[in-house]
Amino acid sequence: MSLLPILRWPDPRLSQAAAPVGTVTDAVRQLAADMLETMYAAPGRGLAAPQVGVGLRLFVMDTDWTDGPASPRVVLDPVLEPLGDDTAGRAEGCLSIPGIQTFVTRPARVRMRWRDLDGAAHDETFTGFTAACVQHEADHLDGILTLDRLDPAARANAEAAYQP
Repeated sequence: MSLLPILRWPDPRLSQAAAPVGTVTDAVRQLAADMLETMYAAPGRGLAAPQVGVGLRLFVMDTDWTDGPASPRVVLDPVLEPLGDDTAGRAEGCLSIPGIQTFVTRPARVRMRWRDLDGAAHDETFTGFTAACVQHEADHLDGILTLDRLDPAARANAEAAYQP
């Protein structure tokens, strides 16, 4: 395994939508392993393939490792569906915009369907911090950053505070 360089905003590759993973190959498995190693070293709780310059709909996450045992997930070709009208706002950091926290409001509950590295299909509902994390990482797959979720004044303040 090896650490991968994480792209930083305003790299234009972060604003591009990613392509489906399709067939799981050894290269995809190696990418996922390298992304997990990179995420833990960063340290982060999620990392999407576009953040390391790979335009595939793949992300890794582990929302528990800083508070308990590691429980890494590899998510391929996710599809998210908001459940209900409730929203939750929280400060979010991003490995591609280091040093900046932005307050983002998202659906409080989401259903996510995805495949894992073995091709097995998963369908799970998420709430709380994990719901925010899956939505944040799925945004990266669509070329959306937390900055894009802000009103113009909040975005201008975040951009002004950013030190690339």
